[in-house]
Amino acid sequence: MPPLSARKRAGLPKSAFAYVDAEGRRRLPINDEAHVRNALARFNQVAFETDAARQRARNRLLNAAKKHGILPIGFITGQLQSERKNAPAAPLPKGFVTLLMTDIENSTRLLHRLGRRYRDLLKNVRGIVRAAVLRAGGREIDVRADECFAVFKGAGTAVEAAVAIQRALGERAWPDDLNVRVRAGIHSGRPTLTDLGYIGLTVHTVARVCAAARGGQIVISGDTKAALKGSAPTSVRLKSLGRYRLPGIPKAVALFQIEASGLPSRFPPPRTRAAPQLDP
Repeated sequence: MPPLSARKRAGLPKSAFAYVDAEGRRRLPINDEAHVRNALARFNQVAFETDAARQRARNRLLNAAKKHGILPIGFITGQLQSERKNAPAAPLPKGFVTLLMTDIENSTRLLHRLGRRYRDLLKNVRGIVRAAVLRAGGREIDVRADECFAVFKGAGTAVEAAVAIQRALGERAWPDDLNVRVRAGIHSGRPTLTDLGYIGLTVHTVARVCAAARGGQIVISGDTKAALKGSAPTSVRLKSLGRYRLPGIPKAVALFQIEASGLPSRFPPPRTRAAPQLDP
């Protein structure tokens, strides 16, 4: 594309540029097809004065592309990705919510077995968890080592995500024919939302419920069972595991196992040293 000479540039009207700033400087010429294509490629390199100015320039550029029969698919995709990346995250839900925590079983053993390849395994597991959480309408709160922590407005969607996670993990082929399994715990309550995230007994309880589960198992608390009333996925069944004293939790917690097609159903008792507590 031949560059515009200063004389020719000066002779073009303002409408021949996608962006004219407040001082009258003209950027992104769109006077012909070649310059429109160049402007599409250079759009993200321009520092616009305001978001409104950026939007006006984008509209002018897209109109020019249409006039010259250009389909700016790559440009539009890039703009959407940029908007999603820069868009402020929606605030986490307050009040009564349902928390989901997952944890890779025998992660240390897997690390020793795979060495550097463990990084790829961890990335794949996190990808499966994140995809299921997003599809169910949940929000990822935190990811640390082999643990993932998410929040949902409803208990039913949290269970839906957990079932999807276990199914996806069970269907995946892992390196060295390893059996990669994840514990999943779900608890509902009213945690306190701070600028550092959720805090409170509800958070500690979901961590203990997750720790009590076995690899491949989904365990929920009695509070989540109550919250599921009328919202549980139709293909899901609940199996009572009894009441347990979980470490650091003042009262015994009723635990239930989620059963669904495609998931294993037989597991050893919950992973807690305390004996089951009988209902009073």
